[in-house]
Amino acid sequence: MIREIVHYDAPVLRAKGKEIGAITPAIKSLVQDLLDTMRHARGVGLAAQQIGEALQVAVIDVTGIKERPSKMWIQGKPVDPEAYMPLILINPVLKPTKSKIIGHEGCLSFPGLTLDIPRAQRVGVKMRTLDHPQFEFDAGGLLARAVLHEVDHLHGRLFIDHLSTEERRLIREDLEYIKRGEPIPEYSSDNES
Repeated sequence: MIREIVHYDAPVLRAKGKEIGAITPAIKSLVQDLLDTMRHARGVGLAAQQIGEALQVAVIDVTGIKERPSKMWIQGKPVDPEAYMPLILINPVLKPTKSKIIGHEGCLSFPGLTLDIPRAQRVGVKMRTLDHPQFEFDAGGLLARAVLHEVDHLHGRLFIDHLSTEERRLIREDLEYIKRGEPIPEYSSDNES
């Protein structure tokens, strides 16, 4: 079922998700709702907080995105990430590298806003899936960025939290539009004085 995506300033976006115990029919239904909602919104990831549920579960699907390649390793060996999509992250624990790369990032809870965000180049992931009590892999490229972004959501962190004070000041007006549920105006050179 397609659910409403909550936008910036909704308190649930700042809530740390509760760990998931047993994989119940309700959890399976929530995962399906996350997948349906993410696909409908044409996103690459969605966390439970973004549909109003403060739980440790998120979904990612980077299938078909060639302009921003993804990399994945299992037990140190490279694998095709698309073979593991969609990825269901339950109670994920991350080990990011210290080396960072700046990349373009958007968020379904911040419609119309894209920012350059520093993220780890590679991240190790330990998590549960619907079918496995433990699944481990390393991610690079877009997949690493998506994992880091969604797991931030599971801990009540937002991509704007990675900005400097000055960068936050520059987007303050855009955030006000999002809070009010209004589209961010597009600026063109014709409007500049």
